Amino acid sequence: MDWGTELWDQYDIIEKHTQSGLELVEKYVKFVKERTEIEQSYAKQLRNLSKKYNQKRSSKDEPDCRLSSYQSFLDILNEMNDYAGQRELIAENMIMNICIDLTKYLQELKQERKSYLLEARKAQQSLESTYKQLDSSKKRFEREWREAERAAQNAEKTDQDINATKADVEKAKQQAHMRARVAEECKNDYAAHLQKYNKEQSQFYFNDMPIIFNKLQGLDERRIQKLAQGYMLFSDTEKHVMPIIGKCLEGITKAGTNVNEKNDTMVIIEQNKSGFERPGDLEFEDYSQGINRASSDSSLSTPKGPIDLLGKNRSKNFWLFKRSKLSSSTHTPFSTPPAPSPPNGAPSPKFGRDPLSYCLKEINKTVKPRISSFRTLRRSPTVTEDFGHLPPEQRRKRLQQKLDEISKELQKEADQSEALGKMKDVYEKNPQMGDPASLATQISQTSQNIERLKGELNKYETWLSEAGVRGETLRYRAHAINNNGAHEVLSPDGAHSDESTPDSSQAIYAEFDDDFEDEEPVTPIGKCTAMYNFPGASEGTISMEEGEELAVVEEDKGDGWTRVRRHNGDEGYIPTSYVAITLNK
Repeated sequence: MDWGTELWDQYDIIEKHTQSGLELVEKYVKFVKERTEIEQSYAKQLRNLSKKYNQKRSSKDEPDCRLSSYQSFLDILNEMNDYAGQRELIAENMIMNICIDLTKYLQELKQERKSYLLEARKAQQSLESTYKQLDSSKKRFEREWREAERAAQNAEKTDQDINATKADVEKAKQQAHMRARVAEECKNDYAAHLQKYNKEQSQFYFNDMPIIFNKLQGLDERRIQKLAQGYMLFSDTEKHVMPIIGKCLEGITKAGTNVNEKNDTMVIIEQNKSGFERPGDLEFEDYSQGINRASSDSSLSTPKGPIDLLGKNRSKNFWLFKRSKLSSSTHTPFSTPPAPSPPNGAPSPKFGRDPLSYCLKEINKTVKPRISSFRTLRRSPTVTEDFGHLPPEQRRKRLQQKLDEISKELQKEADQSEALGKMKDVYEKNPQMGDPASLATQISQTSQNIERLKGELNKYETWLSEAGVRGETLRYRAHAINNNGAHEVLSPDGAHSDESTPDSSQAIYAEFDDDFEDEEPVTPIGKCTAMYNFPGASEGTISMEEGEELAVVEEDKGDGWTRVRRHNGDEGYIPTSYVAITLNK
């Protein structure tokens, strides 16, 4: 069944239906565009939300950074950022595969429909023109036939009139004969136009219009088929990224399972352990039998005597929260308490009439502030360069951390000094490569930096020794540069070791590039496994196959790309959401 046969007389219906179909395509394209705008807005809000709560770019020295609950929260934020990227991908694919494609196809359909309707109108106009000619010939034939009849009647009447002359009768007959001949010509002309119209009408209704209607039917069916494909793409576009979205959601679930409350507890202990011992019990000082100023042997920081404890120092907080004063005192928490006063020494004038009751009252006044003094934890102590404001355990850790940082800087300066020395040798052997004197400023600055870092290293090693570090502290072995360009190695005790660099005369290179070793590659910070194939067609990217393991060189900075390295040394960027990343602890 087709439109040309079944709907031969429904031209207006067909025209209206095809127009309505095109409007439906336009409506669907508009619907998809609004959906993509929602997806893009949703993705943008998710990215902003992740960026707002992601403290990855803040100071990594914060204590919370080592907690598993904190790291899991960062993992969730990263997964949400990847999830937002997939929502953006959905919007982008819908615009490309549905909106743009359907809009282009819609314009083609409109042009095609317009040409078909133009053909139909031309055929209709041709038929109407033929019909007008037929109608005109018909009216002329009718008019001439009536004139011929009147002329014939007039001739017959004249012939029967006895008063009419022979000439009148002959003239009337000639007039009737002429009218009859004209009427016959009009009759033949009318018959010819009728035959022509019937032929064109048959051609119009049985050939021309059915063909046009069938073309419009094919156009409409193709429109419906294309629209159906757009409907399916609306779903398939999202289904295509569902595996990656599922990975993001699995990552969020994994982040929750990675939380380890026991590990967090140990981290809190490690970060905040002071190293102090608990204070011992205060002995009862029987002033009725004499003042015993000695405290128990288990007390950590014994006050100077009962007079200080109960007298002018009674309004001060508990010693545990006055770390700044403790660090500035000549007595460390591990120092030996002062010797007790003689057992039978004279009582203080403050104890007047009843020394025992006065002592108990003063002890109560002193103990109560110790309970409330926990509030002083919120007050920040004065920060000192030797970290003396910290408890012993934390002080040792911070000093060791500072030593490691200085050692890394010293190693960097030593490498730079060595490189400058090589460059100077090259310039001296090959003057055309450069002027050795131009490196004097850099060499001098590097030497000053090395000496400054050595001084800081010695200073912090001394403080670490004073802090009671357990075991030997290995000093950094730095390469020092003497005036001749040779290199020395410092032993742990600061003396020159027997190791030395070979004489510069033994290391003369012919080419400038041979004097410098290739820059060492960045140490990987983790590894990753490809979950999907990635072609890596763009500049700066690297291709990968599903299941391939790569080394992570640089984390995602929030733009959705991670820098990786292959085993053969090739480096490039890949989409973060295409891999499962495991960072080194």
